[in-house]
Amino acid sequence: MTVQTPRRSTRYRGRRPQFRSLSDLVGHTPLVRLQRIARHLTPAVELYAKLEWFNPSGSVKDRPALGIILAAEAAGDLAPGRTLLDSTSGNMGIAYATLARVRGYRVHLMLPDNISPERTTILRSLGAELEFTPGLEGSDGAAAAARALAASQPGRYFYANQYDNPANWLAHYRTTGPEIIQQTRGRVTHLVAGLGTSGTLLGTGRALTDYNPRVQLVAVQPESPMHGIEGLKHMASARAPGIYVPALVDRTLAVSTEDAYETTRRLAADEGLLAGVSAGAAACAALRLADTLAEGVVVVILPDAGYKYLSESFWEEA
Repeated sequence: MTVQTPRRSTRYRGRRPQFRSLSDLVGHTPLVRLQRIARHLTPAVELYAKLEWFNPSGSVKDRPALGIILAAEAAGDLAPGRTLLDSTSGNMGIAYATLARVRGYRVHLMLPDNISPERTTILRSLGAELEFTPGLEGSDGAAAAARALAASQPGRYFYANQYDNPANWLAHYRTTGPEIIQQTRGRVTHLVAGLGTSGTLLGTGRALTDYNPRVQLVAVQPESPMHGIEGLKHMASARAPGIYVPALVDRTLAVSTEDAYETTRRLAADEGLLAGVSAGAAACAALRLADTLAEGVVVVILPDAGYKYLSESFWEEA
């Protein structure tokens, strides 16, 4: 298994690096070449996975969470005594509860009531204040509740609004994109990422296409409105995030819940990567894309690990 990681600063050579806070650990996640599930590909096609669960709170959401917090502090919108408020299906909330709490802020979250019990336990352990919304309303229902609470008490809450906040995609533009350029030595030809807030694909993609306009941006979304791929949006039936710019996407691939589950299991059994369901969906789409290429360097973003989903029954399905 080939692993490439960005170079650390030379100031750490010869001694163990020390960091002042968890914020210093965000980013610099490894890029791993997928071997066994991609062994059928032509030798001129390379498929790499960026393992975002190496971030301190365990997911890609550490990047935008930290970006939003720092931007709000710089603007004076987040200061001691104010509570960070947002909606989440789990990972962004965990990132807030980790990174905002360590900076001294209270965190109040709106969540669908059908999220996994693991995520609820993690959030409560980290001291987040939780309010639940009907699961059938999904992330849109939780976001509507967060907007209403923020409007009712504007002096108490800083509404982070991850779906519309440009600090979301800017975090990926400044970190994820440059890391991939460095890790692939500039050879990346395709980026594959799921659509939730869309910040990962569009922020990373902007950095890649600024470097090389020929890089293709491939979005992944569920094939239907009713699905079991946690963290992803079926854009045609959902409220489109304010930061989502469809014109930047070169291609969109739809993945069924069943195919996402199957690829998640394959990542674990064949590659040793215990990934989450949205990671399985993204990997499924990346494999489909790679099958159509004669040559290329494909990078797929795997947002989180599977530990927060172990209560799901699909792990035991044949």
